[in-house]
Amino acid sequence: MSADYAPAAAALACLTITRHAAQQAAVAAIEEAERLGVAVNVAVVDRSGVLTAFLRMPDASLHSIDVAMDKAYTAASFRFPTAQWGEVLAGFSEPVQRGIVLRPRLVVFGGGVPIEVDGQVIGAIGVSGASEEEDERCALAGRRAVVGA
Repeated sequence: MSADYAPAAAALACLTITRHAAQQAAVAAIEEAERLGVAVNVAVVDRSGVLTAFLRMPDASLHSIDVAMDKAYTAASFRFPTAQWGEVLAGFSEPVQRGIVLRPRLVVFGGGVPIEVDGQVIGAIGVSGASEEEDERCALAGRRAVVGA
C-alpha cells in the first residue's frame, strides 16, 4: 500500500469504513474509469449499506446513479460481490430465482464489491455506467485503493 493511502488504511481499524477511506475508494474507481475511457457513477456505503461517498463523472448516465448505490448496498448487505449472484441463484428453484430479483435495491450483476479488513466487511463500493466488466474493474480498483486487495 502506498504512503498516499496510509492515513485511510489506519482509519480502517474501526468496524466501518471511514469518510476518508470511502472518498479514496471513490476517487480510485473514477481514475480507473478514466483509464478505461468510460463514464461511471461510484457509490461507497458503510457496513450497514448507508451511503458514505458518491462521485459522478460528467457524462455518466443519470439512471445509473441509483444502480451504483444499489450495487454497493447489495454487496454490503449480502457480504459478497454482486457478480456472484448467478452462481448463488443457480442452486435455488425457479420461483426463488424469479422472485428474488424483484426485491427493491437488489442488484444481481457485476459492479458491486464488499470492502473487507481482517475478514470483516466494513463497507462496499458500487460502480455503474459502463459495461458489467468495466464497472467491476472500477469497483475493484476502488477497493484496492484502501485495502490493497
